[in-house]
Amino acid sequence: MEIITKKVEETKRAAAELIKKIDQMAHQGALVLALEGELGAGKTAFTQGLAKALGIEEKVLSPTFVIMKHFNIPSAKTFNNLYHLDCYRLSGETDLGEIGFKEILKGQANLVVIEWAERVKKILPKDAVWIKFEHAGEDNRRITII
Repeated sequence: MEIITKKVEETKRAAAELIKKIDQMAHQGALVLALEGELGAGKTAFTQGLAKALGIEEKVLSPTFVIMKHFNIPSAKTFNNLYHLDCYRLSGETDLGEIGFKEILKGQANLVVIEWAERVKKILPKDAVWIKFEHAGEDNRRITII
C-alpha cells in the first residue's frame, strides 16, 4: 500500500487512518511498526498522528537522545502502551538490551513504533509492519506500507 501526502498534517492523518486498520491485526506479543527513511521524511510526524489518534495528549517528539519514550494510551481498546523508539544513534541491536526491549516486545497490549528500525532489524519480530518514508518533491512524502 502506498500513500502520498502533501503536508505534515496529511502525514499525521494517514497515521490515524492506518491505526484503524492495524488495530485488529493478529500479532505475537507487541505490534511493532518499523519506520525507515531518511532524515525529515515524516517518521516523527507519522508517530505524532498515531499518538493523537490513540488519545495521547502529551507532546510527542523524536526520542533521539533518550532512545525511548513510553506513553499510556488512555482509552485503550487493543493497546495500553505506546513505546516510541529512535534508533538513529544506536550502534546495533545490543544497545536495546539495556532498556528492556525484549520484555516490551512480549507485551500483547504494547504498540511499538521504531524510527530508524533498519538499524535493529535483526531483533525485530517477523510480523513487524515495515513502513518506508521517502521525500517525493517539495513537501510531498511517499509512505509505503510493506
